[in-house]
Formats: sequence, structure tokens, C-alpha cells
Amino acid sequence: MNRPDSCLPWAASALFGALVGCAAWSLTVWARAYCDAGYDAGGRFELNFLLPVVLGAEALAGLSSRAIGRCLARGTPEVVRVWLPTMVVVVVTVGSAWWFFASRGTLEGYPGDSGSCPASNVPPQWPGWIPV
Repeated sequence: MNRPDSCLPWAASALFGALVGCAAWSLTVWARAYCDAGYDAGGRFELNFLLPVVLGAEALAGLSSRAIGRCLARGTPEVVRVWLPTMVVVVVTVGSAWWFFASRGTLEGYPGDSGSCPASNVPPQWPGWIPV
């Protein structure tokens, strides 16, 4: 069990956020490349520019949501003090990564040249139960 003053949960939250950001960025690049929508030279420049921004923002989201979760868990049983901050980190980082993919990865109405995607530019392999 971690000591209350341990920095391990904070480092893990930041690392988890950065990894989720990397996954969201990779999905965005894959969707744009597959549909060939926004994957011209300017689009690739934008995606490369956004990589460190997304990683940093997701790491910061992980840290800030850990702090919020700890504040919410004050005075609660130990199980809640351990799991609530972790669940807040997961929900916030995954939610913001989903928003990034939905807003930057699937450029609805952008003319895609591959012919493999509908007008929404959502690749057909994307699971229908996950909205974008």
C-alpha cells in the first residue's frame, strides 16, 4: 500500500494521461490517413504540432484530476480514498482523449479522397457503440 505522501500515484497519473494522449493522437492520425481527409501536408503538420500539446495536456489532466479526486475523497473510508482519485483520472483522461479524436480525427464534411469512408470521415472499422 502506498504511503499518503508517496509521489508514485501522481507520477502514475501523469504517465497514464500521457499514454492516453499518445493513443488518442495515434487514432487521430490513423483515421485521417485511412480516410485521406485532412492528411495533406498542412494536416500532417497540424498533427505533428499537436503531438506534444496533446501529451502535455493529457498529463496535466491526469495530475489535476488526481488532485480533484483526492479532495473529493477526504474523510471517506480507505477504499474510497484509494479508488476515487484513480477513477476520476481514468474518466477525465479517457473522456478528453475521446473528445480530441472526435473533433480532430474525424473531420465531418471534409472531402476525403480514399473513398473508403462515409462523409462523416469515421473509418468503417470504428466500433459503432463508441460515438464520435
